[in-house]
Amino acid sequence: MLSKILSEHMYLGDFGWHTGRFHFSFGDYDDPGNSHFGELVAFNDFVVKPGFGFETHPHQEVEIISYCLRGELTHADNMGNVNKIKRGDMQYTCAGSGITHSETNQSPASPLRFIQIWIQPNAAGLPPRYISNHFTKKDRLNKLLQIASGKKTGGPVQVNQDTNIYVSEIQAGRHVRADLLSTHNFYLVCLEGSLGMNGLTLQEGDAVKVWDEPRLDLKAVEDCHSIIVEIPSGKYQ
Repeated sequence: MLSKILSEHMYLGDFGWHTGRFHFSFGDYDDPGNSHFGELVAFNDFVVKPGFGFETHPHQEVEIISYCLRGELTHADNMGNVNKIKRGDMQYTCAGSGITHSETNQSPASPLRFIQIWIQPNAAGLPPRYISNHFTKKDRLNKLLQIASGKKTGGPVQVNQDTNIYVSEIQAGRHVRADLLSTHNFYLVCLEGSLGMNGLTLQEGDAVKVWDEPRLDLKAVEDCHSIIVEIPSGKYQ
């Protein structure tokens, strides 16, 4: 089963120094009927103006994955981590028992666009942790690149939930197929370009909730960039 959500039907907040397209209830956007998709509790598409950002603020009891699409995201936290990620890079923070961090665009001229995903952890009071991974376009071109996993694999960042996250850039006319686990649901977002998926066509910003599908057949209508979040089935909205 597929449920398509058009980008134009999602909440878009304009806060002056940044915009945020919120796929689920977040901040000023409060919709009890759209608060989560299983353990996926936030999927935010932020664009931050040059020289601005989210100054130091607290988090706890949430798994945070950020994926950069344009510009450069600078992270700093109270554990002493200071790091920058660029297009195609990701960073992971286990907020656990509590952290403070900032996420800023330190460029004087270039906007920053990044995706931030929040996932409910599988345990409370976990020790905070931060890690980043850097990737090339070749790593995700015309294939699925796994950037996070709930299992210790030695490759993707291990997170504290039974989840997997994949990204892909597909060239126009090319196909990528993903065989799906029957025990999981999926949330796919077309981040850039235009994408065909199991009979649907997605434009930039559109999303699809996926249940009980044996596979995803992805075809780039035009050069496209997408992300897939896999979560346990049975706890969705």
